[in-house]
Amino acid sequence: MAIAEVTIIPIGTGTTSLSGYVADMQRKLESIEGITYELTSMSTIIEGPLDRILAAVKELHEHTFESGAQRVSTSIKIDDRRDKTGSSAQKLASVQAKLAERGAAE
Repeated sequence: MAIAEVTIIPIGTGTTSLSGYVADMQRKLESIEGITYELTSMSTIIEGPLDRILAAVKELHEHTFESGAQRVSTSIKIDDRRDKTGSSAQKLASVQAKLAERGAAE
């Protein structure tokens, strides 16, 4: 399973506010099968098979145009680990465990 951090920025919308577009993209994600996602303050984390993630990003990118943007900038960062199964939660838990180990050693 892959993990992707996605940021989609609509340009040419007539406003500096993006929250309406972000909310609309989150609603769009609800309709996409085969992925899980989490909204953060700066991006959206999408987890699932790489082909489903890429299809979801394409849908979101196109949906932003359909929502009225004249230009769309999409950034994707992908972590695709194949030696073992992982998730965002697992990655965070691993770091937290290491932080706790160091705290206990001090």
